[in-house]
Amino acid sequence: MNDDACKLASVLLQCPTMALFEGLDALDAAASGVRPKASREAFGRFLGWLRATPPTEVAQHYVETFDLRRRCALYLTYHRHGDTRRRGMALLAFKTAYRAAGFRPSDDELPDYLPLVLDFAALSPDGAKLLRRHRADLELLRRALREAGTPYADLAEAVCARLPGLGRRDLAVVRRAWEDGPPEEEVGLEPFAPPQYLDGTGAGARR
Repeated sequence: MNDDACKLASVLLQCPTMALFEGLDALDAAASGVRPKASREAFGRFLGWLRATPPTEVAQHYVETFDLRRRCALYLTYHRHGDTRRRGMALLAFKTAYRAAGFRPSDDELPDYLPLVLDFAALSPDGAKLLRRHRADLELLRRALREAGTPYADLAEAVCARLPGLGRRDLAVVRRAWEDGPPEEEVGLEPFAPPQYLDGTGAGARR
């Protein structure tokens, strides 16, 4: 993906603020240079919806889409692993990739948060590789958003259009995960701690 496409998708997938609406002209200009045509048109459709929709309605729609629908979660490892022990290892792989590239994301979000991964992809070829490794997870999110009938599906379409198509193995992964949905929490699994606890820097980790 090119840097502008990654950064634009990251900005638009985050919780909408008034600054987002005030910057629509700049966002339109950024979208106009995105390639391929499928990505550019998908960004254009989404930005057109933003312009035509009151900010309060957009904010409410965002919460209803991403906070209240399990299948639409913006956390890439959640789609296949849910809140299971396997997800902890998957999250560690993200943190390892960030550290290896010298990328220091904020601890405000888990490392598989899609806007964060897109920021990484905008800054580093290693980020683009990480995104490609999770092509199946992106496809699961794209399908869920399309099924939900939300304009946010266009952002997933824009990102996926910039990535290689799904291979046979990824298609098999997507089929299984789509049929089953995110797995339920395993028996005895502790709830996930804040991101800083994953690397032992949190106060609770030192007890």
